[in-house]
Amino acid sequence: MVKNASLCDSCTQDPPEIDGVRSAVLFEGGARQAVHQLKYAGYTVLATPLAQLMAQCWQAAPLPVDVWTAVPLHVARQRERGYNQSYLLGREFARLVGLLEMSGTLRRVRATKAQVGLGAVERRANVAGAFAYEPPRGKQGVQGQRVLLIDDVCTTVATLEACAIALKRAGAISVWGFTLARAAPASDL
Repeated sequence: MVKNASLCDSCTQDPPEIDGVRSAVLFEGGARQAVHQLKYAGYTVLATPLAQLMAQCWQAAPLPVDVWTAVPLHVARQRERGYNQSYLLGREFARLVGLLEMSGTLRRVRATKAQVGLGAVERRANVAGAFAYEPPRGKQGVQGQRVLLIDDVCTTVATLEACAIALKRAGAISVWGFTLARAAPASDL
């Protein structure tokens, strides 16, 4: 299990909206290859064993959450790919650990560049304001809920943070990130 240890000086002065991030493995070796096969080569059958790995990590130290949702793709990217790999991981993970899916919809409201190859500042700017929460008609939505946000890989936390901002604006009391893999810190991020 890979966990955040502490906040940097910048985050201490301007605390993030995301309450914390946990990852099952480091994004290297076989994990990196499996994520690439799931994400880019259409090997959706990998979602089940990868979600099982996430569930093992979760069962060792669960987070205080009520519901889950996945980081959304923009509708054009999902149409191109045919699926959202983070949703596939989340759906199987939630089935294994017994979590309910969040009501309402977290949407990517504008297309963004791929984050691969961008530094931390560029990543934050790329996803700033890219997400919005739409509550279900006539229902409370995420207000008062503790939300678990599922993604495949965490590099700089920029995407998870942008999603957390949208969810907290909608009334979520906490938003935790849980990813399959975490990129090792790099000096240029």
